[in-house]
Amino acid sequence: MKLSIKDWDEADMPREKLERLGAEALSNAELLAILIGSGSIKESAVDLMKRVMSDCNNNLNTLGKLTITDLMKYNGVGPAKAITILAACELGKRRQAEKPEERVKLDSALAIYKEMHPVMQDLDVEEGWVLLMNQNFKLIKKMCISRGGLTETAIDVRVIIKQAIMSNATVIALCHNHPSGGLRPSGADDSLTNKVKDACNLMRLFFLDHVIITDGGYYSYSEEGRT
Repeated sequence: MKLSIKDWDEADMPREKLERLGAEALSNAELLAILIGSGSIKESAVDLMKRVMSDCNNNLNTLGKLTITDLMKYNGVGPAKAITILAACELGKRRQAEKPEERVKLDSALAIYKEMHPVMQDLDVEEGWVLLMNQNFKLIKKMCISRGGLTETAIDVRVIIKQAIMSNATVIALCHNHPSGGLRPSGADDSLTNKVKDACNLMRLFFLDHVIITDGGYYSYSEEGRT
């Protein structure tokens, strides 16, 4: 009697294996098994996809040339599973044809201002944002980490460091807005800058800048020699 995937040892389950080791650790058959979800009474989803791939000489390009009717000849593959397989093949083909997304470079306070001013120019309360970058100062992710009142916002340094680590970032910049239009940093702004800088030094992350943004300009801790 064939075991279904849910009866396998956890180390052999494709979903759990992907979560534990990453997608690159799975075979083509295992990845396809995740997509179709189940096999048949006689074989697991992985065994079914191994058989399909074997008939395609283990070539994904050959798999993508099959029709829905071709795939439905395999016991355990119905219209929905066949469509899912071909949709995945088409996505792979389109990804290969596309150029990698060009990430914006934020290696200066001016670049940060130009990136964030459109986001912050009309806000009537303070928001704190963290910009996470790679070693070439290319933006990986920007995210709002706090939203406060008219004069201040609370930012948790632990959240910043956690997000940087999860995103594999090596460079961090902070920015927040002053709805009042004043560019002068507050004592709380100074304290936050120092705390984030210390945390980055501890975690071997490069703290690039803390930029205060208003509708008419910006204040950069880095340009003022305060980082």
